Amino acid sequence: MDPQRGPKGQAPGAWSARVVLWASALPVLAFVATVPLAAGPQLVFSAVVFIAALLLRRNGSRLAVLAMMGLSLAMSTRYMWWRLTETMGWSSFVDLTLGLGLVLAEVYAYLILVLGYFQVAWPLNRKPLPLPADQSQWPTVDVFIPTYNEPLAVVRTTVLAATVLDWPVDKLNIHVLDDGRREEFREFCEQVGVHYVTRTNNNHAKAGNINAALKKSSGEFVAIFDCDHIPARSFLQVSMGWFLRDPKLAVVQTPHYFFSPDRRRAIPASPTTSAPRPSGSCRGSCSWVAGWT
Repeated sequence: MDPQRGPKGQAPGAWSARVVLWASALPVLAFVATVPLAAGPQLVFSAVVFIAALLLRRNGSRLAVLAMMGLSLAMSTRYMWWRLTETMGWSSFVDLTLGLGLVLAEVYAYLILVLGYFQVAWPLNRKPLPLPADQSQWPTVDVFIPTYNEPLAVVRTTVLAATVLDWPVDKLNIHVLDDGRREEFREFCEQVGVHYVTRTNNNHAKAGNINAALKKSSGEFVAIFDCDHIPARSFLQVSMGWFLRDPKLAVVQTPHYFFSPDRRRAIPASPTTSAPRPSGSCRGSCSWVAGWT
């Protein structure tokens, strides 16, 4: 936590600004959602909102993003008001049952939209902190690469990338934690000059593998990479500054990207295909002191 910026890393007064903005926006939203419009005015209103969204999307400012969220909430809320007050069928039990099931699904989707916007309205954008100019003040780091049954062809690239991390050689130790106890992995580690670590059992899977390696580790900090996650060369220089600034900091989580061999480009990790990473939703959670890894 930054003592100069409060518990959420926000400038003083940021919380008050949020409350004032939401409090002033709610009456406007209620009016826009409930005011009755004939078909013609409703068509004009929709066209104006659509054109405004097209213009706003060209502007990458935070204000433009908030304005687009407001437009989206206005239209969605207006639709839900119409849906609940004008379209529910009460003439028969079947109509009520089927209609209620559908409208509950729409209400659920609407609530997810509202909560999502509320979560990411003010994301906390942390920037990398610079390290001391004197490299003798940089801490020692042990890099752990746990593996079990992944082929060497997968693990090799991660290990080789770790060996060229931009960090003083005498302050960096790389450990391949092989729960598969494979001879080809031991030989590979000897060839590239990294530590090969194994144990006599596989208790507690990856967590047990890491805990066993920690008993043999001497570094001041530990960086853990999945065996198919290739670290950028600047990884340690980008992430370690926060540890030196805040001695109480325990964990730093960084974004990761998927590489598509077919398209020859890197794409951000998708929350639908991996554990959440510092995307917009996670940065929004951090603003509420609710980030997760």
